[in-house]
Amino acid sequence: MATADTICAVATPPGAGGIGIVRVSGPLAMTLARAVLRKLPKARMATLAVFHDEAGAPVDQGVALFFPAPASFTGEDVLELQGHGSPVVLDRLVAALVAQGARCARPGEFTERAFLNGKIDLIQAEAVADLIASAHETAARAALNTLQGTFSGMIAALNERLVAVRTRIEAALDFPEEVEDLATDPLLAATLRDLAATLQTTIRQGHEGRVLNEGARLVIAGPPNAGKSTLLNTLAGHDAAIVGPIPGTTRDIIRERVVMDGLSLDICDTAGLRPTTDPVEQEGVRRAQAAAMAADCILWLIDDTAGPEPEAPPWPEDRVLRVYTKIDRSGRAAGPCPGGCAISAQTGAGLASLRAAIGNRLLGPGGTPAGGLFAARRRHIVALEQATAAVVRAQAQQALGDALLLAEELRLASDALGELTGRLTSDDLLGRIFADFCIGK
Repeated sequence: MATADTICAVATPPGAGGIGIVRVSGPLAMTLARAVLRKLPKARMATLAVFHDEAGAPVDQGVALFFPAPASFTGEDVLELQGHGSPVVLDRLVAALVAQGARCARPGEFTERAFLNGKIDLIQAEAVADLIASAHETAARAALNTLQGTFSGMIAALNERLVAVRTRIEAALDFPEEVEDLATDPLLAATLRDLAATLQTTIRQGHEGRVLNEGARLVIAGPPNAGKSTLLNTLAGHDAAIVGPIPGTTRDIIRERVVMDGLSLDICDTAGLRPTTDPVEQEGVRRAQAAAMAADCILWLIDDTAGPEPEAPPWPEDRVLRVYTKIDRSGRAAGPCPGGCAISAQTGAGLASLRAAIGNRLLGPGGTPAGGLFAARRRHIVALEQATAAVVRAQAQQALGDALLLAEELRLASDALGELTGRLTSDDLLGRIFADFCIGK
């Protein structure tokens, strides 16, 4: 994509620092290099130079780098000025570039140009922002793998298989006898089954990648006095919630952000669930139920000293992890037990097993993504679900012998995968994605 304008921005974080970088991209980059540096640096070679403003006055001295198109991050001519990290100096450099024909870049516009010029796909572009925003090492490694094409390669392989099936079906539409054979073709049926199964696996891996990238919401729920606030304090490492013997101490949701074994968790302590006539406690119960509905994992706490277990929690079992508490008083053995985990938040018994169980519930056996380490977003999972639904509908159309609708469903599946990588996209989607980037990236 040829762009008519040239953009510039400070590419280092705001504030004073040892080094400050100003980045330029576009057709005027070469002209601006000669104006600011009084010479054009050799391609991809660090050059010591004095930086000048639009009036020719020296502003700073530092290192200049010039990357001719298309061998640059954006695919355009790119100039980087690496000087001292004074906000005053950096502002003067940007003002000099703007005075001579550049304009200030929008958030994420450098990465957007890299995408539009085919240097990276949309998944990789999002991974740039995810890598910058990584809150822990595991998330950073996942984002880097995505930036290097791990996730994109999986999507490309799926799309190639879809295209191969579509090509065969659309070719058969011109020959009625071949269309009739499609309805009973066992190879086609097996291919569609395998595609649907592979997409389902990719969705599961995408959920794991989203948890690594965005973190997970962990809700602690259960009856009053089951030890919810005590467990929150133990996991957070400080007294985040008030703990007391009176049932119903917690009325609102208390949130703590915790990094546990390389996984970022937004942990929510909630009001005890029980029938009540107290309007304040009723609102607390309502909020607790709403938080649990939106959770990636629900720790359902059961007081092991309180006799019979309470009724089963009203949420999908695949999101519920039963936690038997106060085992220092009940005598139950710490660690994994049928249907959950037994702990004492007071003594710490069983907490290592609980952490492992949480990782297993969110990321699969061993707390490690089964399909490899890559970052994903909710947008990716929605697109994969749309592709899967279209392939399932395609299976039904094959059984009915409707080749035309079969081909259409497979086209919809392929389009959904195209939205993932940006092969099919809209200006509105690009605006939403790149608006979250920092300026200069």
